[in-house]
Amino acid sequence: MGLQPDTTSRYIAFLRAINVGGHTVKMDHLRRLFEELGHSSVETFIASGNVIFEAPMEDTRALESRIEGHLRNALGYDVATFIRSPSELADIASYQPLAASEPDAAGHPLYIAFAAAPPSHEAQQRLMAHRNEIDDFHIHGRAIYWSCRKKISESAFSGALLEKIIKMPATMRNSTTVRKLAAKYPAVQGAPERS
Repeated sequence: MGLQPDTTSRYIAFLRAINVGGHTVKMDHLRRLFEELGHSSVETFIASGNVIFEAPMEDTRALESRIEGHLRNALGYDVATFIRSPSELADIASYQPLAASEPDAAGHPLYIAFAAAPPSHEAQQRLMAHRNEIDDFHIHGRAIYWSCRKKISESAFSGALLEKIIKMPATMRNSTTVRKLAAKYPAVQGAPERS
């Protein structure tokens, strides 16, 4: 009988409600919770709920659901989970939502929200109605880009408002964090995509 092929893949989980709003979770505890699910090579990246792990290849929606259930039982509150493969993350990190004349490098913070599904046409229209001289938005699949032309404290927009507009959970990260994650955990040629 021949050896079974290696069916383990690397995933990046973006968790909502970790170390914000009074929900404090130590990163070593978070890593243990992922290991309790049988995941291997578990790492965390900064303390805002970014977990890198390896797991058998499967439908990522089922994987998200299982992680959410385990975290709810262990932490006592809901932690929406958004999983991306390294190749998906590379695409999100390299995508340029802004015009060449207005890069975020010019001092405009750029945030990336991870959603469970691409926002509906109606949700996109509602979001674009919030564009103004401070805030601009762009949608690329399940990623929503928010360019804030001033300090975030000067904007009336927020992650909570985004969730109300698109009518689904989302979690937001600074584009710098997303690019660093994509660089640290590059896509492997031939790796599977989201099922």
